[in-house]
Amino acid sequence: MVQTALTSLALGYRPLWNAARKLVGVQLFMHEGGDDQPDVPHFLRMLQEMAAPTAPRLILSPQSRHLLGLLLQHTVRDAQQLIEVRGEWLADSALYDLVQRAQARGVRLVWRGALNDLPDADSARWFASSMLRLAPQDAIQLMQLSPGAPAPEHLALLDGQIYEELHSRAIMHRCLDQHRAAAIAGWPSEDVQHKLRGERALAPSHDHVMRLLKAVDADESFETFEQILSEDPMLAYRFMVFTNSASLALRSGVDSLRMGFVMLGYSQLKQWLANQLTQASADKDLQPIRAATVMRAQLTERLLDPGVSQELRSEVYLCGLFSRLDELLDEPLSQTLQRLPLSERIHEAAVEEDGPYAPSLLLAKALEKEDGPVVRELCARYDIDLEHVNRTLLRTISEWPAERLAL
Repeated sequence: MVQTALTSLALGYRPLWNAARKLVGVQLFMHEGGDDQPDVPHFLRMLQEMAAPTAPRLILSPQSRHLLGLLLQHTVRDAQQLIEVRGEWLADSALYDLVQRAQARGVRLVWRGALNDLPDADSARWFASSMLRLAPQDAIQLMQLSPGAPAPEHLALLDGQIYEELHSRAIMHRCLDQHRAAAIAGWPSEDVQHKLRGERALAPSHDHVMRLLKAVDADESFETFEQILSEDPMLAYRFMVFTNSASLALRSGVDSLRMGFVMLGYSQLKQWLANQLTQASADKDLQPIRAATVMRAQLTERLLDPGVSQELRSEVYLCGLFSRLDELLDEPLSQTLQRLPLSERIHEAAVEEDGPYAPSLLLAKALEKEDGPVVRELCARYDIDLEHVNRTLLRTISEWPAERLAL
């Protein structure tokens, strides 16, 4: 049954970013739980049915040996999917045999483990790629090297692989730009923001400012304006601050992007965008941060009951979009949100973890982590169907356009 396929698993996700800092794939965490046996064959069929031609590739990441065994038994060759195999689990003779048989059927596998503990040559040939992590002491040594300087032989990175748990912008550049990494799992957001803070980390995206300017010149609809603006949290935040500034002296507070366009008008909007263009940033390392924030906002909106009005959906989307402003502005979120006449529901959810929007925002945040029990606990606490949560996540991923590489 559909319910068995989507309620016996708790899902989570982690984006994979390529050298262009675009989404190339998604690592889909899969957790068993409850009394039901996971209906893996049906789940795999659902993934195939939901996958759009432009959707990101999935790396299925089972969080138990039992679930890995089921995936290895039932997965067929699929260009859209790869299965992650943890290196330490290959010591299990039963899994070892299943890995061999799956690879022989054409199933594409990803070995996941430490760079300093790679599989032997015979085992390595079964895997289409590897997801590698650095030992802490090795990461420290790499961070101390000058940009472009060759690494010692014992710290040599492998070309064309996937790297995870990178907390350093310098190492991320080394992996992507020097060693042609297929992808980075996650993103060193904290270090990127720290390194750029005080420069242009808080500036809006040059690309989004230009797109919005072109849309204004083409006399596009307010719906198009809102779509472009809502893809850049800093541009949306600056727009809200501007439309509520004393210099405009508007009669009432502007609490939504759509109202801001209506109150501002085309001429003033174009002038404001021209001013933003002089401050905009084209730093590509900020792109994954913006995109991940948009993904959270989309999930926050879609996790609400489908009957909610479009106006409230836009408000919930804004709640998710602005939930990371504390990281971007390096100040308490409560202080940031006080500058804007937003709905009290946004403040309750984003700051106090309370109110009607809190369940969807908390779930959107929990889905970003490798922690299925937290997702289950939130569903139980707020009486939300796990099937709805999983289906929403899969649909959001499948509709996200990706720049494809051979993972």
